[in-house]
Amino acid sequence: MTYQTRSSSHTTPEALEVAEAARETEWQHPSFVGSLFMGRLLTPLVFPYPEQSEEDRRIGDEYLSQVEAFLKARVDPDAIDRTGEIPPAVLEGLAQLGCFGMKIPKAYGGLGLSQVNYNRVIALVASYCGSTAVWLSAHQSIGAPQPLMLFGTEEQRRRYLPRLAAGTISAFALTELDAGSDPANMHTTAIPVDGGEAYLLSGEKLWCTNGPVAQIVVVMARTPSITAGGRERKQITAFIVERSMPGVEVVHRCRFMGLHGIQNGVLRFTNVKVPKANILWGLGQGLKLALVTLNTGRMTLPAACVGAAKRCLQISRQWSKEREQWGGPIGKHEAIAAKLANMAPTVFAMDAMVWLASALADRKTVDFRLEAAMAKLFCSEACWRIVDDTVQIRGGRGYETADSLRARGEKPYPVERIMRESRINLIIEGTSEIMRLFIAREALDAHMRLVGKALDPHQPHAVKLQALARATGYYLLWWPRQWTSRYWTRSYRWLGPLAGHLRFVERTSHQLALALFQGALTHQARLAYRQQLLGRLVDIGAELFAMVAACSKAHRLLEQRADDPGPVELADLFCRQARRRIRATLRGLTDHDDRQAYQLAQAVLNDRYRWLEAGIL
Repeated sequence: MTYQTRSSSHTTPEALEVAEAARETEWQHPSFVGSLFMGRLLTPLVFPYPEQSEEDRRIGDEYLSQVEAFLKARVDPDAIDRTGEIPPAVLEGLAQLGCFGMKIPKAYGGLGLSQVNYNRVIALVASYCGSTAVWLSAHQSIGAPQPLMLFGTEEQRRRYLPRLAAGTISAFALTELDAGSDPANMHTTAIPVDGGEAYLLSGEKLWCTNGPVAQIVVVMARTPSITAGGRERKQITAFIVERSMPGVEVVHRCRFMGLHGIQNGVLRFTNVKVPKANILWGLGQGLKLALVTLNTGRMTLPAACVGAAKRCLQISRQWSKEREQWGGPIGKHEAIAAKLANMAPTVFAMDAMVWLASALADRKTVDFRLEAAMAKLFCSEACWRIVDDTVQIRGGRGYETADSLRARGEKPYPVERIMRESRINLIIEGTSEIMRLFIAREALDAHMRLVGKALDPHQPHAVKLQALARATGYYLLWWPRQWTSRYWTRSYRWLGPLAGHLRFVERTSHQLALALFQGALTHQARLAYRQQLLGRLVDIGAELFAMVAACSKAHRLLEQRADDPGPVELADLFCRQARRRIRATLRGLTDHDDRQAYQLAQAVLNDRYRWLEAGIL
């Protein structure tokens, strides 16, 4: 899961315990992806493909047209990339448009957009200027508005949300030098003073997006530990901190490979006196608050990836028709055509997945934490492959900056900038590696609810036996059902030419469920350390979810315009490509070199192969 740094005094079990305590343990609503990992295909959750209401679509269309007009008239993405600054007039214009209050309810001065419309705006902005998209999403998706709307008191909401909707910038401060995915290493502290009516906050936060310009920051800090069950329990608490409070300091603005126009930096807090009234949710709820906030906020990133991927598809299509080599457009040559044939169906699947997950978030009757995580993982990785192919299709021009292309009279396609801006998507809001572990742990939750007490050494013997009896009764039915169901599936005739793909998804979901359960039985407590195995299982689940989303959207579009076979063609080819990837990954569950690869990696760390590094400076 994580590794220790030299400065860390925390063991991996302790870190896992802190992270586990912060998880959402309740599943009040069904989850399509969660059920998929249990061998159940809950088609009513995703068929028919959810559509916006006419009123909500109209609201979104009208607002998108305003944002698009503003971007074209006032925002120069290449100048922002070149100078590293978004002009104040642009930020003021965005604030006047309400862009900093898109998700904030109208009662607090915001626009009150649905999740679908909010993500539509982010996708549009990201297709044009990544830096501008980050300013907006970091403020609303993971900044102060989201946790305030979820967990703030009414007094806190009335005090802060109108300011945030009007354009007061916010940020979220969690990461530290030794505390990223490992919260047990957090060093920022909040010590109670004045009889507990205030806290002195001290520490330093790293990579705080919008931090250097934020006036309101949600800061995670360790408050005094409590004793529960005879054991010390670390407490991480969320505080609303204002820039005007004495002791808040910006010590560094970080610079990155791409997204040159974002404000991201190191914030230092030195005995900042924060009123008790500024605690969000409650003492010790900070890490859970962060995780729950990310479940919704994480949806913005795949929406941005869809915007970037669509822009790349547009550029690749145009250039493949314009550029002639060997007597014809390069798009006529099979090598380039193959890239386009991968790109278009993948963009369709990404689009289907993002808007499906966004609609599920708006419904509020589905637990979409796994759907959001899957969308983030799948879309960020698929977008990177699409960007890479776009650079390859453009050749040398893909490596050349837009400014350079413009200066010598060529169309300034910003492919080089898009590549630099897109790479971070595989890292922020949960690296691909962490996302796979998060998804795997959540997928295992149904099993853990059945057998958890039976395996818990702290439970009384009678409780263990009772839990074991319940689990045994369940699995005596569940296990053979997974095996037999692999050879019998529903027909799905109503899906027409895509029915076979849904039958494949159903069959494979049983294989996936069995493989996950078998892994849990085989490795038990050490399953968390079999990250390659878990990663393969999650990748299978992600492909299955993408297949279902693509089929659902294609079927819906076919119903709306029967004379256009395009959506079905895109979904069909994507599913064919996904099935090949899934079969290869299934083989990799047993045919792999994981142990040998791990041992070799440790040899590298032990300097056994330093001779490979000879001949370099």
